[in-house]
Amino acid sequence: MLLNKTQPSGNIETTMRDLGARLAKVRLSRNLTQARLAQEAGTSLPSIKRLEAGRNSSLDTFLRVLRALNLGDRILDILPNPDVRPVERVQHEGHERRRARTQTEVPKATDWAWGEEDEQ
Repeated sequence: MLLNKTQPSGNIETTMRDLGARLAKVRLSRNLTQARLAQEAGTSLPSIKRLEAGRNSSLDTFLRVLRALNLGDRILDILPNPDVRPVERVQHEGHERRRARTQTEVPKATDWAWGEEDEQ
């Protein structure tokens, strides 16, 4: 089951390149070299180069770079707050969901439907 039913805008590689380009622009707008950002983020220069090039990098490196650029507190803004679900709380009588359950389809009793009788 896909969580996002809408068509994503671009693929993962494109998103990673765009994200890397934005990080590079932010770094340059703050007059930081890649070496200086690596030092402030507590990561290596090759890690910064990989991240800015849009190549595979770790979540740890990404978060360290955001924090070094004073953007670390904004990362949680991209996800909705899971605690704000008043309708679901009412439906579950105040109990918090602790596990996800797979969706199962209820099997049809028969394949018969109205209007499908053989007319002669």
